Amino acid sequence: MLDVKSKLVLKILIKECNNGTYKVIETSDIISAMPAKYRVDSDGLDNILIYLERQECISIKYDDDGVYCLCVLPYGYELSEHDNKKEKGKKSPRLFWILLLCTTLSFLAAFVGSLLAKFIQL
Repeated sequence: MLDVKSKLVLKILIKECNNGTYKVIETSDIISAMPAKYRVDSDGLDNILIYLERQECISIKYDDDGVYCLCVLPYGYELSEHDNKKEKGKKSPRLFWILLLCTTLSFLAAFVGSLLAKFIQL
């Protein structure tokens, strides 16, 4: 299971290394592509990349002072795709409240309408 920062790094690597080919990437490029809330330093990024390699999400051919030659493996693509499907499948709690409010207001409007019809026919 990947944490949030590892997922973000994997998504960035998927954008950079398309077609499963090896590409030379600098750590500064990856760090700058991360959102400010989850930004890490170069040591933290090194640990994340090593973790992703151990999880068989990426393959690192070589690393040299902040420069990596790596590619994303099929399992990395699969994990990212699974997370995207999970995020799309989430239902918003806000939607539930909107539907509940619409239903309640519809019944209330029908009740008021039937009361008005009774009073008009008097």
